[in-house]
Amino acid sequence: MSARDWALHAIQKIEADFNRSADTHLIPLALPAYPDVALYLKDESTHPTGSLKHRLARSLFLYALCNGWLDRDSTVVEASSGSTAVSEAYFARLLGLPFIAVMPRSTSPEKIDAIRFYGGLCHLVDDPLQVVPESQRLAREKHGHFMDQFTYAERATDWRSNNNIAESLFRQMALESHPLPAWVVCNCGTGGTAATIGRYVRYRALPSRVLATDPENSVFHDAWTTGDTTLTLERASRIEGIGRPRVERSFVPGVIDRMLKVPDALSIGAIYYLERVLGRRCGGSTGTNLIGALTLAGEMHARKESGSIALILCDGGERYRGTYYDSAWLASQGFDLPRALAAVTAAAERGTALTTA
Repeated sequence: MSARDWALHAIQKIEADFNRSADTHLIPLALPAYPDVALYLKDESTHPTGSLKHRLARSLFLYALCNGWLDRDSTVVEASSGSTAVSEAYFARLLGLPFIAVMPRSTSPEKIDAIRFYGGLCHLVDDPLQVVPESQRLAREKHGHFMDQFTYAERATDWRSNNNIAESLFRQMALESHPLPAWVVCNCGTGGTAATIGRYVRYRALPSRVLATDPENSVFHDAWTTGDTTLTLERASRIEGIGRPRVERSFVPGVIDRMLKVPDALSIGAIYYLERVLGRRCGGSTGTNLIGALTLAGEMHARKESGSIALILCDGGERYRGTYYDSAWLASQGFDLPRALAAVTAAAERGTALTTA
C-alpha cells in the first residue's frame, strides 16, 4: 500500500468511526432564581472518550492526514494535561500508530490510566511550562509528528459544517422556547472551541454572543482585556484542561464577545452543585462555565430579559476522583467547599450575586 493509499484508508477509518457515533445530548437545567432564563448544558462527556476533546482529536488527526503530516510509521506526540491526550490515544490506536502524551506530573491518575487504556504512553514532566518544548524534542527524536493542539485547534475544526459543536448545539435548540441562546458559555484551553462557536454565529448571522470563562492562573482573560498577547505566568491552572500560562496561537480574541475570570473555589463549588441537581459528577471546567452562566442569568434577570443560555459540559467527574472529589486534595489547595457550594446554591436558587472578575 502506498503512502497516499494508507492516508486515504486512515481517513476512511476515522470517518467510519464518526459515522458510528451519535450526537451528544443537550440537557435543560432549571434555575429556580431565574425562571425566565432557560439554561442548557451541551453534554460532551458522552463521546466515546468521555470529553469535548474527542471532537478536537478527530479534527486534528484529519487535518494532519490531509496535510501529509502522518504516515504508517509516525509516532504521534501531544502536549496535554489529559483529555486531549485520551482522545488522541483513541484515534492513534484506531490507526495503529504509537502515541506519547507529554503532561505535567500533577495530572490526575485517572486521566493517565485512560491514556494507557487506549495504548498511549505517558511522558511526565515536573515543570508544566515545559510540556510543549519536551513534546517537540520527543517528536524530533522519534521522527514523529507533534500534533500541537495549542496551535492547530482553531484551524483544524471546520466551523462552517462537519457537525462541529456549534452546528450541533444550534440544531438541538431549534424547538426550544428560546431557540437562539442569548449567550453560549465555553472556556479556553487551546481556544479552539471558542473560535469555532464565535465564527459559526458570525457565519450564520446569529444574534447569540460568546462568553469565554477563564480560571485563576491563566492569561487568556487579561490578554483579551488588554490586547497584550505576550503575557505569561509562572504558574499552571488548577482547573485541568483550561487556562494557560501563555497565550496560545489558537486563541482568537476577536470572536469572543466577553470574558470572565472565575475564582477556582467557585468552579469547585459549582461542580458539587451540579452533582446535587444532575445526579452526576462533572469536571472542573464545567463548573467554571456554570459560574459564567449564573452571572449572565443574574444580569438578564436584573434587566427583566427572558431567553436562553447554553454552556458546554466539557467532561465527566470520574477522572477527578483524586483531585476535585477528594477531601484531602481540596484541603491542600485551601478550598472551603461548604462555603463555595453555599455561594453557588444561593446564586442558582435565590439569585444572590457571585463575586467574579
